[in-house]
Amino acid sequence: MAKKAMIEREKKRQRLVEQYAAKRAELKEIAKDESKPMEERFKARLKLAKLPRNSSPTRLHNRCQLTGRPHAYYRKLKVSRIMLRELASSGQAPGMVKSSW
Repeated sequence: MAKKAMIEREKKRQRLVEQYAAKRAELKEIAKDESKPMEERFKARLKLAKLPRNSSPTRLHNRCQLTGRPHAYYRKLKVSRIMLRELASSGQAPGMVKSSW
């Protein structure tokens, strides 16, 4: 199981991303707009740089909903491979059976 601090840090990042999403999108549009003067675009870039780093969506990392494990994560199921196997073994993941050949 991942440390609780890491899980909480990821939750905090998620909240920041949601909080600043509109402002980031607005500043990025201004910065990309070629019709606007160079000074205005540069000011938009500076304002974008002043926003918290953790408000950037690229800093988010997918984690297992049950254990917080960051690796071997299935996006569709939102769990790690280890938990998926345990859920399937206990019969809680419908349609999954243990393979044998």
